[in-house]
Amino acid sequence: MATAAINLALVKPSPFSVPKPQTPSKLRVFTLRCSSATANAVSDLSERPWKTSDARLVLEDGSIWKAKSFGASGTQVGEVVFNTSLTGYQEIITDPSYAGQFVLMTNPQIGNTGVNFDDEESRQCFLGGLVIRSLSISTSNYRCAETLGDYLAARNIMGIYDVDTRAITRRLRQDGSLIGVLSTEETKTDEELLEMSRSWDIVGVDLISGVSCKTPYEWVDKTDSEWEFKSKRNDGEAFRVVAYDFGIKSNILRRLASYGCKITVVPSTWPASETLKMKPDGVLFSNGPGDPSAVPFAVETVKEILGKVPVFGICMGHQLIGLALGGTTFKMKFGHHGGNHPVCNLRTGHVEISAQNHNYAVDPKSLPDGVEVTHVNLNDKSCAGLAYPARKIMSIQYHPEASPGPHDSDYAFREFIELMKRVKVNA
Repeated sequence: MATAAINLALVKPSPFSVPKPQTPSKLRVFTLRCSSATANAVSDLSERPWKTSDARLVLEDGSIWKAKSFGASGTQVGEVVFNTSLTGYQEIITDPSYAGQFVLMTNPQIGNTGVNFDDEESRQCFLGGLVIRSLSISTSNYRCAETLGDYLAARNIMGIYDVDTRAITRRLRQDGSLIGVLSTEETKTDEELLEMSRSWDIVGVDLISGVSCKTPYEWVDKTDSEWEFKSKRNDGEAFRVVAYDFGIKSNILRRLASYGCKITVVPSTWPASETLKMKPDGVLFSNGPGDPSAVPFAVETVKEILGKVPVFGICMGHQLIGLALGGTTFKMKFGHHGGNHPVCNLRTGHVEISAQNHNYAVDPKSLPDGVEVTHVNLNDKSCAGLAYPARKIMSIQYHPEASPGPHDSDYAFREFIELMKRVKVNA
């Protein structure tokens, strides 16, 4: 790299003088002096003023994606899924349902609002890593308490950016979810990372036990008045609800509390007999990560409770109800992850835009007579909701609490309240 310094001197006649014919002795004089400096003169600029690629994402199909790291360093293996939400990355990275997965955000710019501690959906980050196109170099939000990079680093979560997320998303849509390895360790070869990705599997793994609470606790917090969108306050009878924590999001509990419920949260291994001794008006089976068939203990718990009290299943809870009724579940090609999935309520004909996060679905053909499919995902016609009135059951495959996402499906909490009310009146 070379630089050049140029000095130019120009002698001009006065603008007030009378022009005269030029003669050889009265020419304009240009004095030009040039000097140059070689790259040696700036050798002290040893570091580049921008970050270079220092991370790799190696997928099980053999593709290798170079990227730049942020957050924690090291090597981590997980299942790569893409999320199509435009906002709410903090709620996404604190959703326990992403345990064991790398979340790829299709929205290209992430981090521009930083993070704050009011929007966390669980006590910690359970996801394996975050994959984004562009990491914002600044934050702009009145609630921002920390940058995304610092937040992930403090929680030992890896992140990469400056990678072609569009190309990876197309690959996942074509080939299905893939196991991948994130690494910032130069000592590990591509072949070693590829072997790691091909020797690890998420199917059949109990991920619920690692995200569930360990002891029961009471939940009282409602949706903050600043964010409450329900026009009518609940001033009626309070219903006692036992919520099974399979990886429950905080906003599910806030919405139940806002509808007047008194909530006791119990671990995933809490015996059904102990729940029934508490004489609840209803039981909630929450969302959670992974394969529902990998947690037979949870299926047995659900089976023992069905028919005895009103129940409401969300996401993983919906799948466990399907298994407890004798149905089957299957792994989807790339799942549903995002806040823009259209769902049709078959009872009303209304279409709601929903927030979803799951890789498994219930096969409606495997369910016994009497079970009604109430909702259908309009993207792929998969089962998105069930009801079994004779056994006081309702469930949906998506997230009525959103966080992030639209509020179209919040009415599901009201329907759960109405179900408990009907059962109580007819008791």
